Amino acid sequence: MTERILVVDDNEGIRSFIRDALTSAGYQVTCAADGREAADLLDRETFDLTITDLMMPRLDGIGLLKIARSVAPQMAVILLTAHGTVESAVNAMKIGAVDYLTKPLSGPDALRRVVKGALSQRRFQIEAPPAKRFGDMVAVDPKTKTIVSLIDKVATTDTTVLLNGESGTGKEVAAERIHQQSRRHDMPFVAINCAAISETLIESEMFGHEKGAFTGAAAQRIGRFEQADTGTLFLDEVGELPLPLQAKLLRVLQEQRFERVGGNQTIAVNVRIIAATNRDLATEIAQGRFREDLYHRLSVFPITLPPLRDRPLDILPLAEHLLTRIGQRLEKPALHLSSDATLAVQKYHWPGNVRELANTLERGAILAEGDAIEAAHLLFSTSPETASASHALAATDAEPASLRGIEKEAIRQALAAVDGHRKKAADRLGISLRSLYNKLKEYDLD
Repeated sequence: MTERILVVDDNEGIRSFIRDALTSAGYQVTCAADGREAADLLDRETFDLTITDLMMPRLDGIGLLKIARSVAPQMAVILLTAHGTVESAVNAMKIGAVDYLTKPLSGPDALRRVVKGALSQRRFQIEAPPAKRFGDMVAVDPKTKTIVSLIDKVATTDTTVLLNGESGTGKEVAAERIHQQSRRHDMPFVAINCAAISETLIESEMFGHEKGAFTGAAAQRIGRFEQADTGTLFLDEVGELPLPLQAKLLRVLQEQRFERVGGNQTIAVNVRIIAATNRDLATEIAQGRFREDLYHRLSVFPITLPPLRDRPLDILPLAEHLLTRIGQRLEKPALHLSSDATLAVQKYHWPGNVRELANTLERGAILAEGDAIEAAHLLFSTSPETASASHALAATDAEPASLRGIEKEAIRQALAAVDGHRKKAADRLGISLRSLYNKLKEYDLD
């Protein structure tokens, strides 16, 4: 079905340019000479997208946007603005505009790219079911909803759970959800990363030690099992445990009792165990690196968390959820993705899963001068094969993985993409031309 676009501008030349550029791309375009004429059209007809000038007689772009939010809440709106009123356009995005374009327009390709992104975002919002949050989990995709259903069923029991999945898929968040939904939710939730502690200290971390048990043990230490008594103990990366400690862990799981390192007093605990691993434990068992009896004790109720690339409907709701938290930390409450950035986020394959998404968004938020994160602000950890090359910022061997290095590389690639045209590069980066000149001087790129 051909998508319908309403173009609103009091300049006939701009209306004609936009109409011709979008009609040639297959869209059905209707034009209006001012906001009042456009409002009358919105009362009578249905459109998928409105592109409107900000400053117009009779009814300006902000007034039209407010009417559009009321009569056509699912319609996307893009604002046209001169450089001096960009701040007004950004403020308008806070009340519902999905993006803005600055005049004079740089060319039909840039226009079509922004329009495509806005319509893609609109389709996603219409087609995707409403996001549901479970604790700190966002579940829109059917695969994630199935996982949440399993979590809710097992949470009300004391059954041991084994969470399987790639790094960054949210295994600790799932463990916290299980604890929150359990009868132990008012009791401690204690986590230990079995891969982050040296082999010589992991036993003491888990079970504690007595004073003088080993060199440096100047005082008695309470271990994680005791800290988690009556609550939940989360054993993250349990597949990294050395074999000798696996045997001791098995005994504790069977008997719910242990001795501190260097002690002879048996300590009884009542702890619910949730374990997690990104390893294939069946392979680890076959190669003699993991005890089969411990595996069976841990995997009473196994749950596999799918990678982010296998639950695409979660990507944008997760990004919005993460941007809310990032915006609070950075004091940017209106932080959002531009339409180009939205497309880049949707197309990327996210090998690092939710953790990589969070890190990428935070870097983008730092690089963005305003509230809009542009595609050029997104630094992907690997070259996104399915995304346009203009959306990726590749770190080079010559630049350190620092904010200055990221920003310098972003500027280099933006200039390269537009053959050195500084005005276009500034637009691509989402910064003013003056800011770009300052950055060129700062990084000796002039």
